[in-house]
Amino acid sequence: MKYRVYQVDAFTKEKFKGNPAGVIANADGLTESQMQILARELNNSETAFIFSPEDSSYDVRIRFFTPTVEVPSCGHATISAHYVRAIENQLLSSTVMQKIGIGTLPVDIVLEENDYRIIMTQGKVEFSEPIENKMRNSLFSALDLEESDINEKCPVQLVSTGNSKIIVGIKSRDKLNSLAPHLQNLIEFNKEFQNNGYFVFTFDSDCPQLLTHARMFAPQIGIPEDPVTGNGNGPLGAYLVFNNLVNHDGRLFEFRGQQGEAIGRTGVVKVKVEIEDNLPKKVQIEGQAVIAFYTEIEI
Repeated sequence: MKYRVYQVDAFTKEKFKGNPAGVIANADGLTESQMQILARELNNSETAFIFSPEDSSYDVRIRFFTPTVEVPSCGHATISAHYVRAIENQLLSSTVMQKIGIGTLPVDIVLEENDYRIIMTQGKVEFSEPIENKMRNSLFSALDLEESDINEKCPVQLVSTGNSKIIVGIKSRDKLNSLAPHLQNLIEFNKEFQNNGYFVFTFDSDCPQLLTHARMFAPQIGIPEDPVTGNGNGPLGAYLVFNNLVNHDGRLFEFRGQQGEAIGRTGVVKVKVEIEDNLPKKVQIEGQAVIAFYTEIEI
């Protein structure tokens, strides 16, 4: 069987920027072990495998693998997979129901000027209690941070929209870009606080169109650093609303976050948070993409 393989850079329109994802466009017939081997071979933070639907309750099934494990959801690989699917099927603007590890959720395909924007609705918004005391200090040490680096308005908190991240707000973009985390220590910390990444952000921006800059580390799932993280910026939007860190009209909060500059893969995620009773209820992320290359693999 020949499988169609794409390398797609998400959250950018410039090749070799943003976040690269592998996309297997015709994954029907692949076993779980074959998917894991392919993800390891492509060696992106995630590879998306597109499957035909098994019933009429959804349009497409997608599974996501890092080089070492399967994960239930992935932002940039969702953008990439639906970008490929839209191009292959010459889709018009439409809403597609995708079945992924966290359930069945809508993805909006927006056709503009012979290209596509992809809007992903993320999963249920969930918060844990802020991390305090010795565990907080242990986390800072693993992330190469001091207490003085932390934005005192920002609790250190586990947030999920289907794929959990520990969110840490710091004061300085210079400090953000110079971080050298102790990856093994982050893996050890994960035994206490099960999560799929450590998302460090700052409001320190010199661009009016960008509210935040960030980095994301996830060595516990085989990703030393993720260039541009949809499932980091999405939870961040919910976190900002939940902790009253931003102004909004009580119904909607939108912002753009930039990520990847420290490792030369800059990309921008647009985040939209719908609000009810002053709490985040629904999170969407939007991104563009560009195909870096296409090939076929015979298995």
